[in-house]
Amino acid sequence: MPNSNPFTVKFAASLIAVLGCFDRVIFKGHLPFGDDAHLNRFVDHTLGMPRKDFLSFLEDKTEQLVAHAKALAEQHGAPYHYLQGRHRKEDIVGQAIRDRRLGEGLVGVLCCMETCRTVKLLYGQGRPRLAFTWRQQRVLYFYFLDPQFGLRYVRVQTWFPFTTQVYVNGHDWLARQLHQAGVGFVQHDNALTQLDDPAKAQQLAEGFAKLPWPKLLQGWTRQVNPLLEQPWLSGKGHYWVIDQAEYSTDVLFKSRQQLAGLYPRLLDHACVNFSAQDILTFLGRRLHPLFDGEVLTDCKKDRWPGARIKHRVKNNWLKMYDKFGQILRIETVINNPREFRVRRRKQRQGRWQMVWCPMNKGVSNFYHYQEVAQAANRRYLEALAVVADPAPAYRRVEELARPKEKAGRSYAGFNPASGQDVGLFGAVLAGGGALQGFRNADIRRALYGEAAEPGRRRREAAAVGRQLKRLHVRGLIAKVPRSRRWRVTAKGQRLLGAVVRLYHHGLPAAA
Repeated sequence: MPNSNPFTVKFAASLIAVLGCFDRVIFKGHLPFGDDAHLNRFVDHTLGMPRKDFLSFLEDKTEQLVAHAKALAEQHGAPYHYLQGRHRKEDIVGQAIRDRRLGEGLVGVLCCMETCRTVKLLYGQGRPRLAFTWRQQRVLYFYFLDPQFGLRYVRVQTWFPFTTQVYVNGHDWLARQLHQAGVGFVQHDNALTQLDDPAKAQQLAEGFAKLPWPKLLQGWTRQVNPLLEQPWLSGKGHYWVIDQAEYSTDVLFKSRQQLAGLYPRLLDHACVNFSAQDILTFLGRRLHPLFDGEVLTDCKKDRWPGARIKHRVKNNWLKMYDKFGQILRIETVINNPREFRVRRRKQRQGRWQMVWCPMNKGVSNFYHYQEVAQAANRRYLEALAVVADPAPAYRRVEELARPKEKAGRSYAGFNPASGQDVGLFGAVLAGGGALQGFRNADIRRALYGEAAEPGRRRREAAAVGRQLKRLHVRGLIAKVPRSRRWRVTAKGQRLLGAVVRLYHHGLPAAA
């Protein structure tokens, strides 16, 4: 994220660094069996077996995969779990790492039942035919602590076509790159909360998309799938695609208080002001009359660990949330890359030229994913730059909350979060006293109503008198000469008005 971004320029005094990096990335590997006709030709001609025998042939291969997984777990002293029902795999893996005090190697193997694409035998005219379908099968998850990538997993379907999925995290990879480069940092979960050299960290992060991914992914897959070495699959390598990619721009603040003051305002602005056309613009698109899809915004303020807003355009998302109260994270999640257009060489009318084309899922487009997501995050931050910094308002509120001494006597401060104190401020600011000022009785009626008992009225009037004195010694109200009336000073208008807005409207326009 360049330093010229209006958001980072505006809030530069509150920021430590800005870091753009891939977060969660899921790759998927497909063996080259595209459709039913291709599958049947493979069984008929390459394997040379009756189609009715193919499923029993696959049963043996499935058992080989499961046996290999158990043997691999035993070889590394890692647990093998067969899971039924719903489980949090992250919790099981995390506990295994803690129990074994593992720093590198195979953490464990989890075997689950999941619905995946596989094959079935159907009746056909003259002879049966094989067709792809979806059904439950055992799926193996191999979790590794990789010296370069941190925690990653390889997921293998145990039934043909043995589709493989690989998960890595860009922040874990970057943390290891920083360690090797001797750059100091602090990592918390999937975020870097401190950086000694932000420029070096960003330079290293740019290299994630340039790694030799096909070679890495194929090597990890062959480690857990012995079937790829067997003659019947000879030459059938995986075609790797990016199934999901998350790219985050982390804005690191100097203190939690600075982000806490700004974040609710950013959240409200994004929820109220960003239209469907704005969100499409952030993602590099325009609202065309023929656009077929939904643009949805979902804001959750009561979620754990914190509030977040998510804009969804078909299957792609833009999210904003805070990490640990110190990082403002803008994140683009790409599930359907063909919604984005990128420039690439293509043959048109016999000539090679650079043209705009839909972005594909192949891993060769990884750098395009990075460019598209960086641009989306940058536009989103630029649009948030119009939000005012609430820090001045909070400094004035802090002054209001402190005790005040005058003539050897201390007057208690006000609580800006108290409905009772905010009610007093609203009554003082009410328009009825703008011309001639307000009296004690006006504030008393606004706060307590009209009391029938004289004794109660005297007690309420005395309480209001003490509150007005606390405002007076702070210069927020002043006496109208030769009367029993008060007026609100210019300082009082600014400060009390800011507090009332902060209390009732979250943060908009308080500064």
